[in-house]
Amino acid sequence: MTAPAPDDTLHWRRALNAAGLLRAFNDAGVLDAADVHVATRLTAQAEETSELVALALALAVRAVRFGSVCVDLRTVATELDGGELPGAVPWPETDAWLAELRRSPLLTERAVLHLEQDRLLYLDRYWREERQVCEDLVAVRPPPPAVDESVLTAGLDRVFHRPGSEEQRAAVRIALSQWITVLTGGPGTGKTTAIAGLLALVAEQAEGVGARRPRIALAAPTGKAAARLQEAVRTEVGNLGESDRARLAGLQAVTLHRLLGARMDSSTRFKHHRGNRLPHDLIVVDETSMVSLTMMARLLEALRPDTRLILVGDPDQLASVEAGAVLADLVEGLGARGTGHVAELSTTHRFGAQIGALATAIRRGDADQVMEILSAGGEHIEFVRTDNPTEQLREILVPHALRVRAAAAAGDVSGAFAAVEAHRLLCAHRDGPVGIRHWNRQVERWLSEHSGESLWSQWYLGRPVLVTANDYGLGLYNGDMGVTVLAGGALRVAIAGAEQVQDFATSRLADVETMHAMTIHKSQGSQADEVTVLMPPQDSRLLTRELFYTAVTRAKSRVRVVGTEAEVRAALARRVVRATGLRQRLRDS
Repeated sequence: MTAPAPDDTLHWRRALNAAGLLRAFNDAGVLDAADVHVATRLTAQAEETSELVALALALAVRAVRFGSVCVDLRTVATELDGGELPGAVPWPETDAWLAELRRSPLLTERAVLHLEQDRLLYLDRYWREERQVCEDLVAVRPPPPAVDESVLTAGLDRVFHRPGSEEQRAAVRIALSQWITVLTGGPGTGKTTAIAGLLALVAEQAEGVGARRPRIALAAPTGKAAARLQEAVRTEVGNLGESDRARLAGLQAVTLHRLLGARMDSSTRFKHHRGNRLPHDLIVVDETSMVSLTMMARLLEALRPDTRLILVGDPDQLASVEAGAVLADLVEGLGARGTGHVAELSTTHRFGAQIGALATAIRRGDADQVMEILSAGGEHIEFVRTDNPTEQLREILVPHALRVRAAAAAGDVSGAFAAVEAHRLLCAHRDGPVGIRHWNRQVERWLSEHSGESLWSQWYLGRPVLVTANDYGLGLYNGDMGVTVLAGGALRVAIAGAEQVQDFATSRLADVETMHAMTIHKSQGSQADEVTVLMPPQDSRLLTRELFYTAVTRAKSRVRVVGTEAEVRAALARRVVRATGLRQRLRDS
């Protein structure tokens, strides 16, 4: 973390009116102007004059910006001083700090803040949401429908007939015995196979007792993840027998926003809630690691007590961009209860041995093993050791971009999408020499050399784009992918949503960005045949084991890591740590 220069009064992170501890922590780069302004405003409204309380409040605001639900006041000084601060700051003595907080009207009267476990400080909204999620997960529900064991046994033999399906069989038995199940596993462990089999067997059980066909919803956090979920489930359903395919005909995957009923007047409230529950009998949510605490709260409150919920994901991937580490909390919290709510798939079926071994070594943090696998290389893995990758990336990116352009020029939408999906450059940062803005612009320069088109044209043939915000009017969702093609002599943008490919004039699209390069965070919920991972510098705050694991596991058949050994080892040594109390609440409930 780089602090603003002392004389840089116009720096965007500078809080000009800050004083005392807030000023010291703002000068050191711990707090941004927004943290200081929120703390100053709320303490003034509560007539709170304690600098210690103001600092704690500002740190709670900061924690949410960095993805935590709360701030641990007993460890925050060690964590920040140990890894982020450029210089010393006057940390308060912890017991005195906590004593001052306990007396504050912000806790005792206004309930702006909440102190839990004598260490975790929450803003009111996130405290309420965390409690609500816990209460909804452990709430007493009616017994799940009885299972016809003979029908189930025959169904398991029919649906999971391939060798190595024992884990899927066990997961389905767990899910049929309860209302809420967390299904975890890394890429290629057969999560989608288990989902398709579960849906078929749930429908068969209902059919056996003369009940109506279950109302099933498939959902994911982003448009791209929803499209991938639908494609994967459709493929797995296609592998089932005719009767099972008929039971599951017409399944459509949607974003969570669309499932809950997005409202134009709010980004955190939806049409479905406790007073207007979702009508579904079974809901499957994929890529749950991307689901924030707020979104999980909205989903759980919209469920009927007799709705079966299957939360699917990989807890070793990056957590949501917004506050929370919900999937990891559920795995550890519910798992510790011993109630069987967590079903884990661990056997890899899809990856080649090399990528699977690399992903496992990264997940374990075994730096020597990771370097051994990368250095050995092979058909599925390449390690490009360099701190200046321009020429190497040019050889990779230009032919790929030209293939996209050729398909787009021919008006071949499916071919253009296939070319886009063939390779993806993943970066940790948006800005700087290893950021997506730099590399997107660099690819455009190289394309301009080949095509002769103006470098300054925003829209050009073969431009791949990513939708960055929900547009309910156009039916577009954050994460949808598109490509600019030639149609009828004009440039049009074909965008693949969860349900269909839509066609737009370029003038109608505002919230899109070029996608020759993509951030690793945005890549979650998607895959490409070949992935190139550009490692950020050693001192990057984003360089973590979870980031590296997420990037590598986006590859279907080949992964290329571009960087230095020092950067790889630095990634493996650093973990994403988010302060949250959900797993402890679940254990104690």
